[in-house]
Amino acid sequence: MKTLREIPCGSTVRVAKLAGEGPVKRRIMDMGITKGVEVSVRKVAPLGDPMEVTVRGYELSLRKADAEMIMVE
Repeated sequence: MKTLREIPCGSTVRVAKLAGEGPVKRRIMDMGITKGVEVSVRKVAPLGDPMEVTVRGYELSLRKADAEMIMVE
């Protein structure tokens, strides 16, 4: 299973599960990233951090560390 960080620009994937513990996982879920939701990778900064994604119709910037906790299919 891949993480969101490994997905190239322009791709759309579905969230399979969230890794992480407690407050970090809760923060990701509060941003609208939950199991089964579609996430489109819009842009990735030149050094890979942050990356911009579209979730539930809005744009969101994620750090590499957060993107590694999101398992996608």
